[in-house]
Amino acid sequence: MKKSPFKKKLKIAFWVVFALGCLWVAYAPPTRLTPPPSVTVKVQQPPPLPTPEAKAPAPQPALGGEEQTPQAPAVHNEAVTVPVAPEKEEKIPSGRKLKIAIVIDDVGPDLTGSEKAIKLPPAVTLSFLPYAARVREEAKEARDDGHELLLHMPMEPVGHEYPGQGALLVDLPMRDLQQRFENALASFTGFDGVNNHMGSKFTAWPEGMTMVVDELQQRHLFFLDSRTSAQSVGLKTAEAKGLPAIGRDVFLDDDQSPDAIRKQLDITERIARRKGYAVAIGHPHAATMAVLGAWTGEAAGRGVELVPLRDLVKANSD
Repeated sequence: MKKSPFKKKLKIAFWVVFALGCLWVAYAPPTRLTPPPSVTVKVQQPPPLPTPEAKAPAPQPALGGEEQTPQAPAVHNEAVTVPVAPEKEEKIPSGRKLKIAIVIDDVGPDLTGSEKAIKLPPAVTLSFLPYAARVREEAKEARDDGHELLLHMPMEPVGHEYPGQGALLVDLPMRDLQQRFENALASFTGFDGVNNHMGSKFTAWPEGMTMVVDELQQRHLFFLDSRTSAQSVGLKTAEAKGLPAIGRDVFLDDDQSPDAIRKQLDITERIARRKGYAVAIGHPHAATMAVLGAWTGEAAGRGVELVPLRDLVKANSD
């Protein structure tokens, strides 16, 4: 039986299409496919765990008066203390004297040390603890000899050191704090300002320092921040409320050896040469009194003028 013409034509068409397809595959130019842009995936690796042998780098010694952060502060014999940086830098004109204020803290309880402090040159500022047994008599003697006086207000430190009778403590009600401060302010007369005794914990408490600053404003007294803590808000609070204030640059006698005290005085002079003035705090230790007695007689020859603290506070407030 013969195939129908339609089927014959369909078969021929199939083979023609098949042949053309084979020819296309054999002779057509290759087609290049463009891959999509590559994506780079970065996997953040966790930091390596410290080995038991790894040690933290040793802190570099700080120049007195320059605060290094976040380095841990040094431990002062009262509380935690830190060296500090100058409030401002200025170029000192040639021939201009450098102004340095020396403040002796803790005056009062040690009668022998207090008498030696009172015998220092009148330009040395003396800061009396309010709970000293003869504070009124000693303060009057010092004032009669020409010394500027401060109230050395006990405040709570970090740690377990006892700050003394009537100290300002962060856990006390505000009314009790005010009463303690008022009692201290009434302990003797004739002082120009207040600085903190210890206080590394209390001076870091904004509410407590606001109370202190408000009380000082009412009495027209200034504040010296002893800077026993890098976290102190004393100066910041005083500046915000317009209270005249200043900060300590150097502690003289954390190390009570004469050589160490002289070195701290040298650092005090270097800071004064850099910014025009400096504030150093010492204590009525025998070595401190002896070294200061010699230094105050020599400093003028090096262009240093020893001034009461109020002079620096006034100059900084103008």
